[in-house]
Amino acid sequence: MNARYMLSGKPVSSAMNASDPSDEELVSRAKLGELAAFEALATRYERRLYTLARRITGSHEDAQDVTQEALLSAMDHLAGFREEARFGTWIQRIATHAALKILRKRKGLPTVSLDANTELEEGYGNVPHPEFIADWNQSPEKLVDSRETLKHVESALEQLDEKHRLIFLLRDVEGFSIKETAAELGLSEANVKVRLLRARLQLREQMTRAFGDPATQLKPHAHEHQ
Repeated sequence: MNARYMLSGKPVSSAMNASDPSDEELVSRAKLGELAAFEALATRYERRLYTLARRITGSHEDAQDVTQEALLSAMDHLAGFREEARFGTWIQRIATHAALKILRKRKGLPTVSLDANTELEEGYGNVPHPEFIADWNQSPEKLVDSRETLKHVESALEQLDEKHRLIFLLRDVEGFSIKETAAELGLSEANVKVRLLRARLQLREQMTRAFGDPATQLKPHAHEHQ
């Protein structure tokens, strides 16, 4: 299941009308000073930015502030946007930085780290194994078109603790590389990889409990860690 598609902040069944101008066209017009073009971009991405910020900060008020800050920052820096990346990717990165900045202020951290620098390096040895293993009632392709599925994904995501949720959001939803994710959160790349695995396993477990066929469930068995 494609996490970036499922968690994009758009209705699962929605699609941009073929007659609507592309982002590239609107950006070009906005760079020429057409305010309506940028307003169209803002309307197109406002909900997506809010959803992303809400997931990161866990606060409606902070998410509103992040959305407004990201849109204003994009307008101020649009002339310097070189369009090497998609506009959506660019503005969502702006929102991500703004949301993480709020978390740092909330934690009273002056640097990029969202965890204590003295944290021991995490390893794979204590990564939990799935407790509920079963075939899904429907194929992931069919489930991805279901609003019920999206609700379960959102609920599962909210149940992740912050350090795992942030890794999953940056890497699997926003498409940050392992190196970029580590730099954003002030972690080692090894810790990012371990936390990402844990986040994926937890989400998979919860989704299997929601959509797995009990008749096909395998009994968990003991695992020995090296």
